[in-house]
Amino acid sequence: MASITNKFKVSNGKSFSLKDHDPDYADGFRKGDSKRILENLIAETFDLQTELYAANKYSLLIIFQAMDAAGKDSAIAHTMSGLNPQGCQVYSFKQPSAEDYAHDFLWRHHRALPERGRIGIHNRSHYENVLITKVHPDLLLKENLPDVSSVKDVTGKFWDKRYESIRSFENHITENGTVIIKFFLNVSKHEQKDRFLKRIDDAKKNWKFSAADIEERKKWDDYMLAYEKAITETATKDSPWYVIPADKKWFTRIAISTIILETLRGLNLKYPVLPKEEKDRLDESKKELELEKE
Repeated sequence: MASITNKFKVSNGKSFSLKDHDPDYADGFRKGDSKRILENLIAETFDLQTELYAANKYSLLIIFQAMDAAGKDSAIAHTMSGLNPQGCQVYSFKQPSAEDYAHDFLWRHHRALPERGRIGIHNRSHYENVLITKVHPDLLLKENLPDVSSVKDVTGKFWDKRYESIRSFENHITENGTVIIKFFLNVSKHEQKDRFLKRIDDAKKNWKFSAADIEERKKWDDYMLAYEKAITETATKDSPWYVIPADKKWFTRIAISTIILETLRGLNLKYPVLPKEEKDRLDESKKELELEKE
């Protein structure tokens, strides 16, 4: 299982290229075994989630980024299905509100960080500010930034500063106990087309589709360049990206669950050890309970 973690992990973006990552890869796994494997992974993750909460030392931030129809929602639903909901919080970031635009681009994401002991899942994230805004720089005008009065002001230097802000933000929260896992669900353009067509024909899902999805699809190459650049600029040892094959949803879920489990294992979590005085009080309480008459 650890080989999955190592294979998809990008901790240094200097030589990163999306062309090196096959969206249809399945690492020799078989679909027929996927349900059993996923159940086992989730069961062990549940135990470690309890230790994470009890230790109250770290929090875990899991970021999901992807093109439309890559399977973010279903991946979150399946990989988190067996965890304790009291220890999880999911935020799905939509278009910024007027209040969001009145602050810096990281503000709403900082507010949504998980507390110590908890797991936070961000469906889309602060990376939208170097993805959709990279493809549609006119959106930056809504931020009313001091040095951006027109799209012409959005230069390479602007993006360098924005990547730097993201690296600094992630470094800061990492140093303060937030462990970050960043997933890019790497779906192929062909698979996205198939899923769009199925979504349109499915009455339970066609409400999720809009004509705007087709317009965004026409900018596929621009988005791939934006993702590649974002990963290149922000993949670090302490805040790595994981480029997950997303053409086979069943394998996507195995890969995500494996990486979450391996990350939690790596924290060497332990239940708190009670001080001697507390332990003595517990022993006294036990004796009292045992002496009680039914």
